[in-house]
Amino acid sequence: MTGSSKQLIYKYLLLLFCFCPGTAASAGQAPITVELLEQGRTIYNYRCYFCHGYSGDAKTLTSTYLTPPPRDFTRTRPEDLSPETMIEVVTAGKPGTAMHGFSRLLSRHQIAAVVAFVRDEFIDNQRINTRYHTLENGWPDHDRYSPAFPFATGSIPLDTDWAQLTPRQSRGKRLFLTSCISCHDRATVKDEGQIWSKQSISYPRNNYSHTIIDAVSSASIYARHDISPIVEHLSAEAVKGEQLWRQNCAFCHAGDGTGENWIGSFLEPKPRDLTEASFMRAMTRALLLRRIRVGISGTSMPAWKDVLSDNQIHQIISYIDEAFHPVRQQ
Repeated sequence: MTGSSKQLIYKYLLLLFCFCPGTAASAGQAPITVELLEQGRTIYNYRCYFCHGYSGDAKTLTSTYLTPPPRDFTRTRPEDLSPETMIEVVTAGKPGTAMHGFSRLLSRHQIAAVVAFVRDEFIDNQRINTRYHTLENGWPDHDRYSPAFPFATGSIPLDTDWAQLTPRQSRGKRLFLTSCISCHDRATVKDEGQIWSKQSISYPRNNYSHTIIDAVSSASIYARHDISPIVEHLSAEAVKGEQLWRQNCAFCHAGDGTGENWIGSFLEPKPRDLTEASFMRAMTRALLLRRIRVGISGTSMPAWKDVLSDNQIHQIISYIDEAFHPVRQQ
């Protein structure tokens, strides 16, 4: 950590601790401790990694669906992003992006801890955060997956021909495809062909299944929600909306519109269930249009006005109306 950025965090945390009941800090104590940074790591690995990535580089499947994409902390210079600004954004969110405020989920101390961790780990020192796979996170023996590590890190492209792999690498590829791909997605591929196109899907790909339920494979219980309903005689408008839904909306709201997919289970508040009658009865096309265009503050629902035209949003609403629940005209 550089001296200037560390001093800024020290000053903020000192003020923070002085105004937090029951927390003591003296001039002779450095507010940033190993314990504080580890607390920040724990929060980051649970709340932040999904968009910003375990190593802060935003190389996540989520980022491919968001405009603007999440910040890449590894490319952020300390002088370009102050601790005060980071604390403000984590607390209140950033309008026009998918970054929502965490003031209702995290205390001021916890927000300060995660900001201190991000600056120390990614911005100042650009370390690789490898400590997500811990016992607390459901990984009692992560090293058993070691043959798959080269595919997760991208050192071996996932579409490498099986004939070119050693027996250990072949075992690692199978392991990656059956366990790791739920979170790490495709990792790295040599050929960006049609098979690697973005898909709104949140469980192990390519018909691989699991026989043992663990921290990763349990994601497959959400698989049925990623299947879009079969609706006969969709209008031409809704047919176009269905494609837009799958490309842009199903990632969070699930293919069936319930928000009960694996991705949705990580978000707080949860994505809206568009099949819920009590909610949809009060929803109009105009209100849906506005919420999709400008987003919803305090949630993970971003503004789509710079990504989708009003006509495309109307097509999505038509699909919602015909596939999930009728939408009132006014």
